[in-house]
Amino acid sequence: MCQYCLSAYKARLTCLSLCLSCSGAFSEVVMARERATGKMVAIKCIPKKALKGKETSIENEIAVLRKIKHENIVALEDIYESSNHLYLIMQLVSGGELFDRIVEKGFYTEMDASRLIRQVLDAVNYLHSMGIVHRDLKPENLLYFSPHDESKIMISDFGLSKMEGTGGVMATACGTPGYVAPEVLAQKPYSKAVDCWSIGVIAYILLCGYPPFYDENDSKLFEQILKADYEFDAPYWDDISDSAKDFISCLMEKDPEKRFTCDQALEHPWIAGGTALCKNIHESVSRQMRKNFAKSKWRVRLSSWLSNVARNTHTQYSPFLSLLNIKNGSWLVSLRGSIAVQHRIVWLVSLLFCCREKNDLHFFEPITVVLGGAKPRMQ
Repeated sequence: MCQYCLSAYKARLTCLSLCLSCSGAFSEVVMARERATGKMVAIKCIPKKALKGKETSIENEIAVLRKIKHENIVALEDIYESSNHLYLIMQLVSGGELFDRIVEKGFYTEMDASRLIRQVLDAVNYLHSMGIVHRDLKPENLLYFSPHDESKIMISDFGLSKMEGTGGVMATACGTPGYVAPEVLAQKPYSKAVDCWSIGVIAYILLCGYPPFYDENDSKLFEQILKADYEFDAPYWDDISDSAKDFISCLMEKDPEKRFTCDQALEHPWIAGGTALCKNIHESVSRQMRKNFAKSKWRVRLSSWLSNVARNTHTQYSPFLSLLNIKNGSWLVSLRGSIAVQHRIVWLVSLLFCCREKNDLHFFEPITVVLGGAKPRMQ
């Protein structure tokens, strides 16, 4: 793995003080500008101490990213390292997450969803032709390249991706609950067909705004997935074409041997044959997306931000917020230090509970005062 030293990195790039995202204690992504060209890039900054025991994983991710080049996949442009950090220079995508853009639209149709899925299928088909399985396809990993209305969609985050070995069979259980294929949960050997299942789940959500499988209890959720127990519920699916439902059923087929491949899905009439309807379904889909996905994303982002504050700031509060864990809607905060500081943190979490059902982001102002940190970006 060819890497360059920090001095070369500083000579080429000017870092801006804008954090695009952070992943808890593992990494954060910042924006930078190439000195020579003015081109903007994203830098994934990974502390080497966070890589202990994960060296194989990051090497695999880099190997995969170096191998691929596709217009709908976020590209790795370079790698630098210092004594304490590894820096992945990535193509900058600035259009935001998939669901956010759909909710912001005033007009959204089956045809829009079909075009989105076609781009994802084309990119994943390319990966599969290269012997690569993504293994973590989900809406959060689908980003718009730019804010323009006609922007293309980009696949990101290859941390769980895998190069197929001989026979193309894998066995490691991984992925995101809700999007993972039945054969993975059944702990059976699996293939690139798991990506096709995930695309089917994404297509389902794009047409109704809610997931095909849901339960607060993970065990019950997994039971639903193992049985492929999903329906096209009325009234949410009443205005959706039979062709769209057939397309989803072909991808969300329990038997991976019968499940559509990307090639087959690209030839389905809903993708290639013009059967996707042009009726505006924005109101119903966006309402369900707000209801079903805003709070979960909100929890993850706040958890990440608070972890980042506790790790990186030098305020009097950072030593006391040692752990924030969110599971099944429960907030668990481990505190140490003075009673006064504990009371401040408990007040913060209480405020969180009061505001989360309203999906109200204005509460970040008082949180900023308490923690003494910068207000997080919640775009």
